[in-house]
Amino acid sequence: MKKIVNTDFEVRSSHAMCVNHSELDHSFVSLLKYAVAGIFFGIILVKAQVIAWFRIQEMFRLQSFHMFGIIGSAIAVGALSLFLIKKFNLKTIDGESIQLEEKHFAKGQVYGGLLFGFGWALTGTCPGPLFAQIGTGASVLLVTVLSAIAGTWTFGLLKSRLPH
Repeated sequence: MKKIVNTDFEVRSSHAMCVNHSELDHSFVSLLKYAVAGIFFGIILVKAQVIAWFRIQEMFRLQSFHMFGIIGSAIAVGALSLFLIKKFNLKTIDGESIQLEEKHFAKGQVYGGLLFGFGWALTGTCPGPLFAQIGTGASVLLVTVLSAIAGTWTFGLLKSRLPH
């Protein structure tokens, strides 16, 4: 008997990575491996002090190289990875071809980057380490999570009127 999949709420976009969640493996073991990977990554972020608000403040005050070194390392690894993907036409783990679409500059990216940077400097966090910081007991950052959700909602509401 063929399994019927409801895809009424599935969204497809050329600018987003979308997955038909009904096709994903939601077994306990599958979910557990993602949880373990997330916890392990969170521990690495904590131990490397990447999520420490004082390290972020040091970076924005140009008082320490710590965060610049970590960000620079990430850029180098990303650049090397993209070079290798393009040069050797690497595939995903599932054997699918990796499509790298050309990106175009828009002045809205400058405004968004500045706004993101100001928020990062003021709160001492960005979306990446936010949940790891909350996991360390910094529950005050729940305000930042709610603010990020409100900002995302506001962006969706105003997107058509923002500069491109």
